Amino acid sequence: NDFINEKLADETIYTDVNKLMEVGKAIRDKIMDTPFQPDFESELKAQWERVSGSSDTFTFAVRSSATAEDLPDASFAGQQETYLNVMGYEDLKQKVHLVFASLFTDRAISYRHDRGFEHSKVQLCATCQKMVRSETGSAGVMFSLDTESGFRDVVFVTSAYGLGETVVGGTVNPDEWYVFKPTLAEGKDAIIARTMGSKLIKMVYKAGGGSETVDTSEEEQKSWSATDKEVEDLAVMAVKIEKHYGRPMDIEWARDGDDGKLYIVQARPETVASQKKVGVIEDYKMLEKGASVLASGRAVGKRIGSGKVNILKSIDEMGDFQEGQVLVADMTDPDWEPIMKKAGAIVTNRGGRTCHAAIIARELGIPAIVGCGDATDKLAVDQEVTVSCAEGDTGNIYEGLLKFERTEQDLGEIPKVGMKIMMNVGNPETAFTFGQLPNDGIGLARLEFVINNAIGVHPKALLNYDTIDASTKALIDEKMKGYASPKEFYTQKIVEGVATLAASVYPKRIIVRLSDFKSNEYKSLIGGEQYEPDEENPMIGFRGCGRYTDPFFEECFAMELEAIKKVRGPMGLKNVEIMIPFVRTLDMAREVNEVLEKNGLKRGEDGLKVQMMAELPSNVFLADEFLEYFDGFSIGSNDLTQLTL
Repeated sequence: NDFINEKLADETIYTDVNKLMEVGKAIRDKIMDTPFQPDFESELKAQWERVSGSSDTFTFAVRSSATAEDLPDASFAGQQETYLNVMGYEDLKQKVHLVFASLFTDRAISYRHDRGFEHSKVQLCATCQKMVRSETGSAGVMFSLDTESGFRDVVFVTSAYGLGETVVGGTVNPDEWYVFKPTLAEGKDAIIARTMGSKLIKMVYKAGGGSETVDTSEEEQKSWSATDKEVEDLAVMAVKIEKHYGRPMDIEWARDGDDGKLYIVQARPETVASQKKVGVIEDYKMLEKGASVLASGRAVGKRIGSGKVNILKSIDEMGDFQEGQVLVADMTDPDWEPIMKKAGAIVTNRGGRTCHAAIIARELGIPAIVGCGDATDKLAVDQEVTVSCAEGDTGNIYEGLLKFERTEQDLGEIPKVGMKIMMNVGNPETAFTFGQLPNDGIGLARLEFVINNAIGVHPKALLNYDTIDASTKALIDEKMKGYASPKEFYTQKIVEGVATLAASVYPKRIIVRLSDFKSNEYKSLIGGEQYEPDEENPMIGFRGCGRYTDPFFEECFAMELEAIKKVRGPMGLKNVEIMIPFVRTLDMAREVNEVLEKNGLKRGEDGLKVQMMAELPSNVFLADEFLEYFDGFSIGSNDLTQLTL
């Protein structure tokens, strides 16, 4: 203890990375050179014999658990070591010793100092668990809230093939799901969003003990690493764990490839989103748009940072990193913590939003973009860039030091007003953030935003998939990975977009305006050129309700309605209402209601309300007659003004 305390008393180690590495190694070597006490060693062997039956082929995971670790406001994510596929007593004993020594990894020393913990008061135990055979299954991390917005009504699940270390350590871009807690509790289909990760590698057992990473097959990369049933079962476990501890939790899980069962291997408090001050909005906004996006990936946090790029190939180069630079690397792990805190922003090729590096970046308040794939190739050393996590789930790296602003607003006690104020939200990626503002629901959610951003393909091209040209088919194949058919891809993406928006304000109303692309906008979608007319003035052309009742578009519109029906039915989000745009005549109003009923969405049935956009002079002059077919109006003042003039 005297040796350790003397080494850590030197304050210069917290500013000099090379000195920190020297001191850390000296302390760890000292611990490894000190043998266990005889009574401890005999008890360790007795317990190994009890659990393993003295079998040298029985496999363990040896994990760390520190007293100051996993507090509600400090995660210590990945600060100590974990060892997998440990076989035999001698190997187990050595790994327990290494776990004890890892109380003084460079990253742990630096992290404790930064968070104000006294080194001498932190204790650690080594946990020896039966190894879950996830090398032939899958594993991942889940949070009992949304890590980016702090929205409490979802469970965020991530998964990849093989041992979970790849997800935790950030070496793989995992699959992601959001599960909605209120409808999960009712036994409904509760997965409201999913994103397929690249999953390029997996960690498996190495012959003779230990583990190694291998490439995944093309089939694995194009498949979901967990089934919907498994994801919902995991979410149920997450809710139970959260209830037990009384706070949002960060949970590691694994699926055993032999018995097919799901196992929880670790649970700790979530330390960032749950600690945010309620009622205070911090907002970052780009003031100028970059000429080009150099790279993009998964955004961690909502902030923006800028600076000169420094590309590091390994942890040995940490001494070359300067304050305020943008740290760019293939991947980072908790060993990089001493320089992460100095970075203006962090960019990695690999990793997901639940890996240790992402957790630490959130705690430090540093914008990070993970899973870019090719950032180390696309960016150059000393290049000036702006890293924006303020534009939704996708983070963008722009060329140049662009202007941005940060604002903070304390909402305090907002007085009641004499009307209901609903929001205009089109982007599902921002829904969980906006849903926490004072609101009376969503008054307008434009479906074309979801179709344009999440699908990007003309519905006719998907319906005619078997007969379209090879180049268009290749573009569609890339977009619809993980979905069984083109039709399922289109319908399911609409389901996910609408369900996410609906969940963000549930049980308050959300009015979803069905697609209102004009012909020139439909033409810009993949495959759209061959299906859309050339119109002089698309504003008054083939759009809105006129499309819905036209035989040309009938099957396309049916896919939209199928999605809405699924959200309101099996998913139980009955707060969804629909709105019909650009209804020219009373005949159209009658016909569109017939189409809705034919597709299982009858106005007034099961509480369904159908609104219409009032954006033509005829809607105003014949308002009473139109109300025979609809439950209310939303005034489209822009189109109405132009068409009146």
